Amino acid sequence: MPFVKEILNYKSVSFVGMDKNAGKTEALNYVISRLSSFNKSVAVTSIGIDGETLDQVTSTSKPMVFLYPDTIFVTSEKLYDRRQAVSQVEALSKYSSGLGRLVSARTLSFGNVMLSGPTSTLWLKELIDELSQKADICLIDGALSRKSFASPSITEAMILSTGAVISASIDKITDKTKFMYDMTKLPCTEEKIKNNLINIQQGIFAIDKESGEIKDLEIPSLLMIDKYRDKLFSASKTLFIPGMITDKLLETLKSKKNTEEYTLITKDFTHVFSSPLNTRRFLQLGGKIEVLYNTKLLAVTVNPVSPAGFKVDNLSLLSSLRSQIDLPIYNIRSID
Repeated sequence: MPFVKEILNYKSVSFVGMDKNAGKTEALNYVISRLSSFNKSVAVTSIGIDGETLDQVTSTSKPMVFLYPDTIFVTSEKLYDRRQAVSQVEALSKYSSGLGRLVSARTLSFGNVMLSGPTSTLWLKELIDELSQKADICLIDGALSRKSFASPSITEAMILSTGAVISASIDKITDKTKFMYDMTKLPCTEEKIKNNLINIQQGIFAIDKESGEIKDLEIPSLLMIDKYRDKLFSASKTLFIPGMITDKLLETLKSKKNTEEYTLITKDFTHVFSSPLNTRRFLQLGGKIEVLYNTKLLAVTVNPVSPAGFKVDNLSLLSSLRSQIDLPIYNIRSID
C-alpha cells in the first residue's frame, strides 16, 4: 500500500499540484479509499472549489471527491446542497466566503461531494485545529497557484502531483518537479535564530548569526530593491525575508563577487518565488537559503496525460523522476 501508511503518522496532509490537472484530486481520492481500511477517522476540505465535474479554469473534466461513511467534510453552503452523499450537518463557520458560510458535515453514506474551504491561511489553520479535535487525519485539497496552503506552518505533510500538464517533454517535467522537491529540502535555520523570527510577518531584517540579534532595515518592500540596494546589506550579509524571495533579489546577490557569504532566511519553501534558473545559480555560487519550517514531502504522484490531449510514456516518466527524487513516486491509475 504505497506511501499511505506514512500518512498515518501525521494529523494534516495537503495535496498540491504542480499545475491544474496534475492529478492531485485523484491522489486525494486514492488516499481516502486506502485510509478507509484503517481504523482512522478522516476529515476533508479544500482551498478554492474542488470536486466539480468540470474544471472552472481549463474547462476539462475532473474527478469528483468520493467520500466514505463517517467522513467529516467541510464545504460552502451553496456547494453543500450539491452533495451526492447522505450527510448530517455538525457546524457552520462564523466566517463567510463568496459561496456562503462553511458547513462541517459528517457523511452517513458513500457519495461524491464538492469541496470549498477556507480562503486564507489563517482561517485554514483555525479549521484544521478544530477538525483535529474530531478526526485523526485532516486532508486538504489545494488549488491553482496556492502552494502557500501547503506551508509546514499550516499542514504537517504534503503530497505533490505532477505530470504532462507541465510539458510534453519528460526532461522538463522532471526538472521542474525536481526543483520543487529541492525547495522542500531547504535546511532549517538555527533554533536560536528561528525563535526570534517566528512571529515576524512583514519587513526585511538583518540577522547577526552569532548573537541571534535582529535589526529592522526599514525597507518597505523588496519591490523597491533598486532604491534601497545600499541599505539592504548595510548591517549583515544574512537577511530574514518573511515575504517572498524574488528573482530581483537573487540577481542582485549573483552580481556580487562574494555571493557565498550571503544567507537568506524565509518562512518556508512556499515563500521562494524566484525562478528555478536564478535560485539554482544563487545556490551554485555558494549562496544559502534557509527556512524556519521544514516541509515533509511524503510522495509524488504522476499523471502522464495532459488536458491538451497528448500523453507521455508512463514508465519513462516514472523512471526519470525516480532517478532524481528519493521518494515514493506513483501513477495512481497504475497501482495494483
